[in-house]
Amino acid sequence: MSTEEKPAAAPRSLAEALRERDDASLAALLRSRPDLITPVPADLTQLATRAGTRASVVRALERLDRFALQTAQALAVAADPATYGELLGLLAGDDGDPAVAAALPHTLGTLREQALVWGGDDRLRLVRTARELLSPSPQHPSPTGLGPSVQEATAGMSPGRIQEIVATAGLPSTHDSVSAVASLTALFRDRTRMAALLDQAPHESVEVLDRLVWGPPYGQVTADPAPRLRWLLDRGLLLPTAPGTVVLPREVALHLRGGRAHRVPEPVPPAVEAAATHRPQVVDATAAGQAYAALATVEELLKDWDEGGPAVLRAGGLSVRDLKRTAVALDVPEPVAAFWVELAYAAGLLASDGEADERYAATPAYDEWRERPAAERWARLVTAWLAATRTAGLVGGRDAKDRTLSALGPGLDRSAAPEVRHRVLALLAGLPEGAAADPGSVLARLRWERPPRGGRGGAWGAPAERGRGTGRPPAEAAGGPAADGGGDDPRSRIALWTLDEAEMLGITGRGALSAHGRALLGAPAPRHPEAEPEGPGDKLPFHHRPVPPPAPLSPAEQATAAAAAARLLAPLLPEPLDHVLLQADLTAVAPGPLQRPLAEVLGVLADVESKGGATVYRFTPGSVRRALDAGRTAADLHAFLAAHSRTPVPQPLAYLIDDVARRHGQLRVGAASAYVRCDDDAVLGEILADKRAAGLGLRRLAPTVLAAQADPAGLLEGLRAMGFAPAAESAEGDVLVTRADARRTPPRSAPEPVPDGPPVPDDTLLAAAIRAVRAGDRASTATIRTPAGDRTAGGELPRTAAAETLATLQAAVLTGEALWIGYVNAEGAASRRVIAPVRVEGGFVTGYDHTADGMRTYPLHRITGVAELADDEG
Repeated sequence: MSTEEKPAAAPRSLAEALRERDDASLAALLRSRPDLITPVPADLTQLATRAGTRASVVRALERLDRFALQTAQALAVAADPATYGELLGLLAGDDGDPAVAAALPHTLGTLREQALVWGGDDRLRLVRTARELLSPSPQHPSPTGLGPSVQEATAGMSPGRIQEIVATAGLPSTHDSVSAVASLTALFRDRTRMAALLDQAPHESVEVLDRLVWGPPYGQVTADPAPRLRWLLDRGLLLPTAPGTVVLPREVALHLRGGRAHRVPEPVPPAVEAAATHRPQVVDATAAGQAYAALATVEELLKDWDEGGPAVLRAGGLSVRDLKRTAVALDVPEPVAAFWVELAYAAGLLASDGEADERYAATPAYDEWRERPAAERWARLVTAWLAATRTAGLVGGRDAKDRTLSALGPGLDRSAAPEVRHRVLALLAGLPEGAAADPGSVLARLRWERPPRGGRGGAWGAPAERGRGTGRPPAEAAGGPAADGGGDDPRSRIALWTLDEAEMLGITGRGALSAHGRALLGAPAPRHPEAEPEGPGDKLPFHHRPVPPPAPLSPAEQATAAAAAARLLAPLLPEPLDHVLLQADLTAVAPGPLQRPLAEVLGVLADVESKGGATVYRFTPGSVRRALDAGRTAADLHAFLAAHSRTPVPQPLAYLIDDVARRHGQLRVGAASAYVRCDDDAVLGEILADKRAAGLGLRRLAPTVLAAQADPAGLLEGLRAMGFAPAAESAEGDVLVTRADARRTPPRSAPEPVPDGPPVPDDTLLAAAIRAVRAGDRASTATIRTPAGDRTAGGELPRTAAAETLATLQAAVLTGEALWIGYVNAEGAASRRVIAPVRVEGGFVTGYDHTADGMRTYPLHRITGVAELADDEG
């Protein structure tokens, strides 16, 4: 047989297995485990070493779905190496399971792709670190509920005791403990002989095994065990592991389980069920209404903080009192108020001003955002929400140091939040249009895709104390698998918050994903239930048919999707109105959203009395005075109302405006400390006679002037409280227009999300990294051809005379061959490198360095020597 016809040898290590992969397979590995590329490894051996480190393996295991994790757990209790048939038997059992058999090839391919498993189907190996993490031990029981093997459990047992067990089990005695343990193991693995042995067992002994079979496999016994336990101990069906403690050997448990490593293998993800179905038009209209309400709420929040919001706590964030005030102003519960505050912060519309007396205020970006069309403003909010790692649902909870988590404060970042939000919406996108998902089924699906760490379905199994029984095995040993942590695990909590927040933002309507919400994900619309079947999956009921979820979008793709969602939403949003309906009871009704100039003026002239589909404004003397203080005249107000009312201006409202305007500015307040002047001395006399003016420290300086000890602002407030309408006066005697000044922070950028590990590399970075790793691997594994024909992949630097070095390099320039060189840098560090010289001149050699994957120039006097590559490396 020629060299070309020889079959490839099985890889002996993970590095060799990686060396056999093509570039696409390596790219898939680095994409699924981006921590392996930070920084770029020097060669494939270093990549394999990094892939086997504990931190990297733990991260990879945490990202496996439940069946992939069950497969890895089964490999951890199988022989090393194991065959595909043995693995299938552990997962499907002696009776087989078609679903397991169908899902296992793909799942095993995923584990291979992520370099957690390597080797062919005849020699499957779990990465050593993963085996150590998943193998059962007394300190870290396996989620499989299996205990140690016979060989592991008898490691410290005396040879005489082992021979006694072998003889009692009906096996021939052996000359050494190793063969005795092998004989006992073969008995427990033989279904026929094991069944015959158990047929002889007392009924009480079988009950003991039944309580231990699904784990925990440990139990306690007294110094003088009961006969039912003695029968099992004498035959090795229970083995002592410590004084007073016994364990059910793994081989015995697998026989009693019918070969299954897990009680309930879960090869198929649970379906997301529809809790209700609505007409798509109703869903879109409801979502659009929620979207408009979201915009109004954010505007109202920032308008409330327009002149400077609450103070920043010393530790950062809002105080509980300020959050309550904000909730009252928005007329929402406090958790909802925290969500809107955090959303405005995530979108870059709100920040701290950075002053000595630090307060929260709107940013300059808010003014720009407010001028955009409503649909574009909504798109900015939801895009910021999708990418934000700050999680408003945590507000009010406690951190690891038992400190309260406050809105806008530290400790709210959860790096998994963007992924969970996208995944929840993707699951909703997989349902038919108008279908609202059952939250329980969404949580079940998420727990299957990413089992909670520490739960019985999790990567590390149950806590160690569950592995030991006291007196008799715990009750869980005879029961089924426990729940996966309910809704208490962090991902489940974020998922439930996502469903609520998506509804408040108008991404969903009545629990169903809207058309613009679907566009936001870049997801295609699902086929109609009456569509013609297209494949085997269409034989299922429509809400059970598998729909491929949309993949996460890049920032550029997300911007495009957000623009598409805004275009779909825009026609559904109500058009702002340019009119109100004035009523005789001093109220105005806005039957819909108002145009911004109208809303701003009306917000000064009247107080909002109620909100909803129609907003009710009430005119009061205080609100009219507020408009006059802002520089409006009575004529301006009459003309404004007449121009924007579909009904005639009621006479009571006209009288109210004229009455307040007649008294407005009659009193003038200026700075002395402060003074009051009025052309009507009777009015000043009335003020002096009023007992409520005692705190102002007033005294008459002239018939038309009163001096006060209070400052001008306090004097204005005091006189207004007494029912007067004073106006502030400048030093020149002119009326001051007290228009509120909007407070803005310096330019601020939105908070950066906290990444969940290294970012997934793009195609360009992957291609460059793979080229560098391949080049470094070629350099590290290349062999030197010596004159005697000996090969060495390591060893000393090549050493040749200077003339021979120069001649060899010049010849390589002509032939284009690659060479080994020994190189000593300026710091005295020596290294071997593989270069393809392209130019030798001026005491330097320039060539392509395969070790560094780039062009390099080296001084000839620092090259110790050259050597040709071996024939198969050239």
